[in-house]
Amino acid sequence: MDRLTENKIILVVRATRLADLKARFATKMQAKFYVSRLGGDFADYEQEDTAYQTATDEARRILAGLGRVQIVQRALLPNFVFGPEDIVIALGQDGLVANTLKYLNGQPLIGVNPDPQRWDGQLLPFNVRDLDKIVREVLRHGRPVKSVTMAKVTLNTGPTLHAVNDFFIGARTHISARYQIRLGKLAENHSSSGVIVSTGLGSTGWLKSLLTGAVCVARAAAEVLDPSPHPSPLRGERVAAGRVRGLSDPRAAMSESPPATEFAWDADYLYFTVREPFPTKKTGASVVFGRVTAQQPLIIESQMGEHGVIFSDGIEQDFLEFNSGTRAVIGIAERKGVLVE
Repeated sequence: MDRLTENKIILVVRATRLADLKARFATKMQAKFYVSRLGGDFADYEQEDTAYQTATDEARRILAGLGRVQIVQRALLPNFVFGPEDIVIALGQDGLVANTLKYLNGQPLIGVNPDPQRWDGQLLPFNVRDLDKIVREVLRHGRPVKSVTMAKVTLNTGPTLHAVNDFFIGARTHISARYQIRLGKLAENHSSSGVIVSTGLGSTGWLKSLLTGAVCVARAAAEVLDPSPHPSPLRGERVAAGRVRGLSDPRAAMSESPPATEFAWDADYLYFTVREPFPTKKTGASVVFGRVTAQQPLIIESQMGEHGVIFSDGIEQDFLEFNSGTRAVIGIAERKGVLVE
């Protein structure tokens, strides 16, 4: 059968939990012994793996009738060279779609859910059976697409890194990150658990978690630590019973005006927030949240002798070293991601 296109169709796949265990323990039997000994349900690992392999085989069969198919493992993405006319399919989950998107330069990306009974996700609008129809429409330029703003970090030592969801800038281990942060005319030395810079696409993830936590903790702490000489007669009972709003019932705290963190995927700005800033005689906690634009990038200079890192989209293995004297400029990336809708 004649191919519909001579352009490459790249199918990006990932290792399942079972595949990771087999790589670690050499055989499936040893992996089963390890999981079962700890009380885990090994059958669930097998079911997930079977469903994913079935979806991979079915996707490959469908795509082979349309063009030249190349399968790329997630671990190889940092070194894989995509052609300008390639069509790219990421076989879920959301994290795989985001991780693939940051290595593309305008090529359309189709997010496919390999197991709708197990996974959901805002970046997985299609099932495997949709691929024939969707790819044909993409080839005819008859499919709507959504533009996604990416973030970019550039170091004064030369390396760059892109992010689709967010950047983490801080220490590799659970120690304080030391750095100077600058936004416009504001500058401050920090000791903190690091800085998160989020895109619109990532604004429902790590950024939302951090801001929600900050608001709920502050609200609950204000009630617990109320210095009023005439506190509410019910306050002591609530504290003693562990029923302080925001601690025992986060939903109650959230219902009182949760922070609105979401913003457009194609927004021409980013937001940053500082995790757990610790004020001392030489470090502050004022420059802890703000908007980053092309005209006003975020500049962070490392004051860490070792263990400083920058990584994107939760992929810690793909990182830049960020130690003393290294200066990072974080802003809007020149290129945008293209997601097929």
